Amino acid sequence: MAIDVTVLRVFTDEDGKFGNPLGVVDASTVAPGDRQRVATELGYSETIFVDLPEPGTATAHARIFTPATELPFAGHPTVGASWWLRDIGTPVHTLRVPAGVVQVTYDGDMAAVRARAEWAPEFAIHDLSSVDELLAADPNDYPDDVENYLWTWTDRDAGVIRSRMFAPGLGIPEDEATGAAAVRITDYLSRDLTIVQGKGSIIQTQWSPDGWVRVAGRVVNDGTRQID
Repeated sequence: MAIDVTVLRVFTDEDGKFGNPLGVVDASTVAPGDRQRVATELGYSETIFVDLPEPGTATAHARIFTPATELPFAGHPTVGASWWLRDIGTPVHTLRVPAGVVQVTYDGDMAAVRARAEWAPEFAIHDLSSVDELLAADPNDYPDDVENYLWTWTDRDAGVIRSRMFAPGLGIPEDEATGAAAVRITDYLSRDLTIVQGKGSIIQTQWSPDGWVRVAGRVVNDGTRQID
């Protein structure tokens, strides 16, 4: 039987442009042993498999896969899945992933999650001198298994940065918008940020000194595809 996959773009700009594609799957339709295969065949930077909340509860469970491996936490799938759950009529307060319990909130057309900075993978953070240097960076110069996050200020006073992320070891040569990296860079800089990543995706973050980071963004539903 074909598996229905809802395709979202997470962290779009205000006009619904850009954003990072995400596959969202009802976990009850895919056996656990088939989830990596499905994520690999879909080829998105992540695919999330969601167990819908039980009646009378406000918590869903989810597992996240890149084309190459399972992740204990990632930002763009948890924001996207939270938005999707509200879109299908089952908004949640919490989303449980292997790393821990993610707090979920909704603000108009945006969905947001709060996560611990240590849940995010370690990134090699490269502070570049200009946007020109950032845009000139070649993913082929970062071929190892380290997740590399390149960034530079565009408006330091307003907390706006421009960034790119390369993670070939996860099967992601370049990621359009990376929520986990947004958590790490927000904790690293210890301040709220507006992050413009990739071609123009927008991630909003809020820093808390207790180690929690709120990551928020807009989401667009691009419809459903099927995979065997």
